[in-house]
Amino acid sequence: MTKNLERYVRHVRCTCHERYAWAGCALVALGLALVSDLGPHRMWGVMAGTGYGVAAALACGERSRPAARSVAVAGAVVVPLVSSVAAGLGQLEVAVVERSGWSLLTTGSPYVAVPEAVADFNPYLPGTALFGVLPGDPRWWLGGAFVAALAAVGLHRSRLLACPLIALPLAVGGTDLPVVGLMCLGIVLAGQGRPGRAGLALGAAAALKWTAWPALPVALALIAAGRGGRAALRYAAVALITAAAGVLPIALSDPSGFHRNVIAFPLGLTDATSPAASPLPGHLLAVYIPGGKAIALVLLVMSALSMAASLVVRPSVTVRAAAARLALGLGLAMALMPSTRFGYLVYPLTLGTLAYRTRQHRGTSVVPPSQEAAAV
Repeated sequence: MTKNLERYVRHVRCTCHERYAWAGCALVALGLALVSDLGPHRMWGVMAGTGYGVAAALACGERSRPAARSVAVAGAVVVPLVSSVAAGLGQLEVAVVERSGWSLLTTGSPYVAVPEAVADFNPYLPGTALFGVLPGDPRWWLGGAFVAALAAVGLHRSRLLACPLIALPLAVGGTDLPVVGLMCLGIVLAGQGRPGRAGLALGAAAALKWTAWPALPVALALIAAGRGGRAALRYAAVALITAAAGVLPIALSDPSGFHRNVIAFPLGLTDATSPAASPLPGHLLAVYIPGGKAIALVLLVMSALSMAASLVVRPSVTVRAAAARLALGLGLAMALMPSTRFGYLVYPLTLGTLAYRTRQHRGTSVVPPSQEAAAV
């Protein structure tokens, strides 16, 4: 009797929490539709808000909860994605990836020689241009790579895909999605003791955007702690070769374009300034506090050094610990960057979800060679 009552109470609490979560997502989406001056975002906000609202109404029983999640994904991702692609609406990133892919095919470089306006700049590493080479709208490939990576690590649950921070870039275009997906895949492969495959996944991510680079030392420490120096060297060699193959040919053949687009523009060293200006702590410091940009950069460097020191003093030995540490480090970095945007929070969100969902079992923890030998 008591056990049945406890199960019922847990069921009611879980149902209420999910209903409130979808209702909160609906408010976020509709709020974005009201305050955003971007057409694709307003379109997404109305459609996603409706989907979330229906999901909240459906999430009233154990049997209806899967249906509510499916409705949330359909309303927040599928319907706005198909509608925006059909209407030709998307974030600036979509046009940048498309142009960079065409430029790569026609000129051999994904970068405009003399960029002037913000839309002329391509701040991504050369690997991202490959999504513009593939046929169709880049969003299909960017989102598909993200979903495939999540499926490979068991994170393709509908609740994560329907989260506004992920559903919005899936629908209107986001270049961070395949990057964080490959980062999750690489960390899991590193934890499973597969240094070569981990190097391929993280090397590919590192060839897409700078934001993937912090994952390289985290995975290295994870492999070294459990598999030893030889496996760590193998991982490092594969990761560096993969990243270099995606970056160096363009960086060497078009050094001027590479520097202007990938280095000078993100650092604010060009006449055109980056539109990344979400009101996170680093940006607020840079804008409203005298010398705030320097303060934000110092805090950013200090957090990076602290993270690096923690890898040496106490390296992660499980996927959960490595993903949590990476989520914390990237969360601090995204919050402290002078030029930042809320979309970057997809990194700590996805990696944090990986850490939360991962259990310390044989498939996701590194087994030291000595223990393996003893077990054999």
